[in-house]
Amino acid sequence: MAVLRATAPGGRERWERTNHAGRTVGLYAGPASALAVAAGVGRVRPAAGVAVAVAGLCGAYDDLAGDHRRGFRAHLSALRDGEVTSGAVKLFGISAAGLVAGALMKERVVDKVLAGVVIAGAAHFVNLVDVRPGRAAGAVVALGVPGMVRSELAGVAVGAAVAVLPDDLGERVMIGDVGAHALGAALGAAVVAGNGRVGLLAHAAAVVAAAVCGEQVSRFSSTGRWGLVAQFPAPLGGTPSPHPCE
Repeated sequence: MAVLRATAPGGRERWERTNHAGRTVGLYAGPASALAVAAGVGRVRPAAGVAVAVAGLCGAYDDLAGDHRRGFRAHLSALRDGEVTSGAVKLFGISAAGLVAGALMKERVVDKVLAGVVIAGAAHFVNLVDVRPGRAAGAVVALGVPGMVRSELAGVAVGAAVAVLPDDLGERVMIGDVGAHALGAALGAAVVAGNGRVGLLAHAAAVVAAAVCGEQVSRFSSTGRWGLVAQFPAPLGGTPSPHPCE
């Protein structure tokens, strides 16, 4: 993140945005956290590292070309009409990467499918809660710390999230879809590595339920009533930032 901030490849205007409070925030944290977590996860589980990298790339594409339509239904409807939206790219790209990684991380067919759902679903969940400063990275820390006793992949996800969390909370940077999806996929890979079929089934049900209730999840995350994150700086402009819940 420090290297990107110092060099700003392509110019500062590509890497900086003005938030709703009129503050200049950098986009350095997203690519930095995605690269870091993909490299760390890949060193432990190469297949999972590839899935994390793909999730980050799909998120980066959405950051650059996002059309802000909300929900799976909107993107699937557009696809039926012949339009490939950035949300559809994320949906199919991250799902495919998750299924491939799950197939390589587990032995039995049912477990392979469940693992793929968990990885892709976790990436989507973390993006859903990315509606205020620190929400996504804070969620990864809160959910990942208990899993560190089962899988070192959880430590990778938590470490990357902790590294960007202070600047994210201070509204100096934003992790965007690239960071949220990569961190979420890493968190999902940690769940897959540390759980058997019962645990996979429970987590798969949870992420599917979160996807179905995406609007409610994002709305709840935008309130000031949950966890440690609520004690930190106010949201962008005092209201929940617009967020494509694809």
